Amino acid sequence: MSVARVTEISATSPQSFDDAVAKGVERASETLRNVTGAWVKEQRVQVGNGKVSEYQVNLMVTFILED
Repeated sequence: MSVARVTEISATSPQSFDDAVAKGVERASETLRNVTGAWVKEQRVQVGNGKVSEYQVNLMVTFILED
């Protein structure tokens, strides 16, 4: 039997939502051991001069707790 924990993180990218997700998962995996998945809880954009300047995602990251 395993027990998992879920933690929320926020990640941004000037390129796309997909890039923000990838950066968030990559960074979480550097700090957390046993990351098994993530889901996007929220998406939003920053707007400057009438254009999207930054994409932001809030991710719920799941990782397995060690014994």
